[in-house]
Amino acid sequence: MTERDRIQRRMLRVLLVSQVLAGAGLAAGIVVGALLAEEMLGSTSGAGLPTALFTIGSAAAAVLVGRLSQRAGRRPGLAAGYAVGALGGGGVVLAAAIDSVPLLFVSLLLYGSGVATNLQARYAGGDLATPERRGRAISTVLVATTVGAVLGPNLVDATGTVAKSLGIPALAGPFLLATVAYACAAGAVMVLLRPDPLLTARALATEETVTVADDGPAGAPGDLRLGATAMVITQIVMVAVMTMTPIHMRDHGHGLSATGLVISIHVAAMFLPSPLTGILVDRVGRRPVIAAGGVTLLAAGLVAATAPPEGTVLLMLALGLLGLGWNLGLVAGTTLVTDATPLAGRAAMQGRVDLGVALAGAAGGMGSGFVVAETSYAALSLAGGLLALALLPLLLTTRTPTPPPGELIPAQRGANMR
Repeated sequence: MTERDRIQRRMLRVLLVSQVLAGAGLAAGIVVGALLAEEMLGSTSGAGLPTALFTIGSAAAAVLVGRLSQRAGRRPGLAAGYAVGALGGGGVVLAAAIDSVPLLFVSLLLYGSGVATNLQARYAGGDLATPERRGRAISTVLVATTVGAVLGPNLVDATGTVAKSLGIPALAGPFLLATVAYACAAGAVMVLLRPDPLLTARALATEETVTVADDGPAGAPGDLRLGATAMVITQIVMVAVMTMTPIHMRDHGHGLSATGLVISIHVAAMFLPSPLTGILVDRVGRRPVIAAGGVTLLAAGLVAATAPPEGTVLLMLALGLLGLGWNLGLVAGTTLVTDATPLAGRAAMQGRVDLGVALAGAAGGMGSGFVVAETSYAALSLAGGLLALALLPLLLTTRTPTPPPGELIPAQRGANMR
């Protein structure tokens, strides 16, 4: 085992710990954010605002965390992002306690930093990975989020009880959990993520013979755009349908426990399949996995649109498929973006890509409430599934050029990845 491999294994272990903690913070806003906003605003049409706000905050944080990581390394970038997320979670709790809508909005923007940082950590997993194992390294970091993200929604009732005992509205309870979880994740990264994976990758690049795939020109034309667009489309579809599911379930008589179970299944499907997705990305190729993500999201939209609103089984299936489709698009898109970006500017570019992904999520979150208010949850789900189909013609119009016999394009060198 090389020194690079030993450092990579240690970095992945630390990232796994931080992702378990951050996963709980990520899930809090998903489950009760829309319900809390509806309660404080008194309007269903504004129920999508929390997702939109913390996604806008996530967009800003993605750029800032990316730039800080570019200058100083992943460790300070990730730690700062989690710390701001913890501050936002605490602000949401205070806003609910004093019934302050302006403070709620500001705090949700800050809370979005934790969401962005949770996703930015996947890039750290790929810093030291070789191209032929990059998909698996990225997916390893993502799967660790599952533990906290699945546990978080199932603690809605328990954290609500704690909140009520403190004189705080029950719906603010999960944000108490988010505050603690993000603060612990910030501490874990700051103390344990040594040596820094991005700085180490740069240092090794100056000592070793660097392959074109690791630190040369960008990959095949269109790869960066394709990877980014795949993540944008999967994000907007996933966020739109996920945001309105708790409202849809509440309106049809489901309690918070049932909602938490459905969202837990959704979040588990977002992250738990990551190891298998990573293997598929490395062995089958980035593009076929993106295509599979589009088809899976279509299936999710169809099931959600036709599911009986009083039942939960088909909603569980629909939200599971929604999470799986997102996972396929995210892992394949992330790997393709990393393939196509030189090491020297990788962190900053990744931050800019995640900015677009976050803004897409904000549009999906904000628009979902208005769509459901004017039409229905079924119409929203069907529209999301049809939008996901746009990935298929996109794959055909951005095909990787075929190199001459015996020669590989830059993003293929070192591993026949396409």
